[in-house]
Formats: sequence, C-alpha cells, structure tokens
Amino acid sequence: MHGEVRSLIDMLEAAQDEHMIKSALRSFAHSCGYDRFAYLQKEGAQVRTFNSYPGPWEGIYLGSDYFRIDPVLTEAKRRQDVFFWAADDWPARGSSPLRRFRDEAIHHGIRCGITIPVEGSYGSAMMLTFASPERNVDISGVLDPKKAVQLVMAVHYQLRIMSAKTVVNAKAMLSPRELTCLVWAMKGKTVSETAMLTGIKDRTVQHNLDKARKKFDAKSVPQLVAMAKDLGLV
Repeated sequence: MHGEVRSLIDMLEAAQDEHMIKSALRSFAHSCGYDRFAYLQKEGAQVRTFNSYPGPWEGIYLGSDYFRIDPVLTEAKRRQDVFFWAADDWPARGSSPLRRFRDEAIHHGIRCGITIPVEGSYGSAMMLTFASPERNVDISGVLDPKKAVQLVMAVHYQLRIMSAKTVVNAKAMLSPRELTCLVWAMKGKTVSETAMLTGIKDRTVQHNLDKARKKFDAKSVPQLVAMAKDLGLV
C-alpha cells in the first residue's frame, strides 16, 4: 500500500489540470476496491468539494446542507486519523434527516468507505474519502497514517494551484474596466449605482458587463456573476 500511495502522490504532483487529478484519484480508488472518491474542505459554513460522486448526489448533499449532520464529518472532527465507516451502522429511526441522508447515500452508491481527516489553518478542515457501494471494503488498517496525511495535502495544494491558474486566466480575459463593473455587480449594485460609484455613464457600465458576459458565454448578468463567484475572481 505504501508504494501505491507514493505513486499516487507523484501522479498528483505531475497533474496539469483537474481532469488529471480526478483520473489519478479514481484509478487509486479502483485499485483499492472502491468506486469513488471525495475531497472536501470546510471553512466555517463554507464547503468545497472535488469528487467523482454522482452529480445528483453532490447537488442533494450541498442543497440539503447534509454536511451539518453527515456522520463522516462528525467522526472526522472527533478524531484525526484514518477511519472506516459504514452507512448501515449509522443510527437512524423513522423519517429523521439522518435516516433520509443514509438512505439517499446508499441509493447513490455510497455505503462504506475510509476517510482521511486533516486539520487545516484557522479552524478549517480537509478530508479525503474513498467510498464503495458494498457493505465492507476497509483498507484503513494497511494505510500508513503519515502517507495518508501527505496524500490529502497533495490533493489540497494541487487543487489550489489549479484554482489559482483558473483565476489568473479568467482575469486575463477581462479588461480592468470590465472587471471593475463585474465586481460591483457581484456586490449587488445596479448599473446606475455602479455608474455613480465609478464615475462613468450607465450605458458604458452596461456595455462593459455585456462584453464580460460574452467572454464567459453567460446568458445574463446574474449568470455571469454566478460564474465569476465559482471561478473565485474576487
């Protein structure tokens, strides 16, 4: 197992984009008997994920704020070492939120797994999970704890590098004035309010927002704002 983890870390370091990171993690998961992986970073109430889970499940998880009751996250807070978990072991009765969470997780092929939690800075937390639709696929006992932490940090820093590249590339697409108008739009300002704040005409503000929108192939300014937030432009 030590050699496989070392090889994965090398592959992550050589990755040129998020697709390569995902491919490396997916291959490692399969080699260990798991179907999927999920990296999660939590800072306060903000949760970021990078995973190979089914798309609908990620939407359900984040949309339902399941991270507030997720037993895996609860256990990760309590302990800072590799641990095995199984959805069938989660106590749930009737139609409680935890029961719905467990049933939906199993329905989407997430029945058991191992999680590697790592404490981040300023109260943040990171964790990498490998999951299976089976009842018992446990490699936690043969995964070296130090290498496991190294693996999580490798994923964390590579994703940060990719995110920084995306932000730089996205910003390079916009002129300084387009970026300024976009920032004010992200802060909820109208065209007229932005014009007053920047000292330019209303139609000039709208023109710059339209140019920025076309560059990102956004259908509307609200969609442009949402895309800019996803890219972390500000």
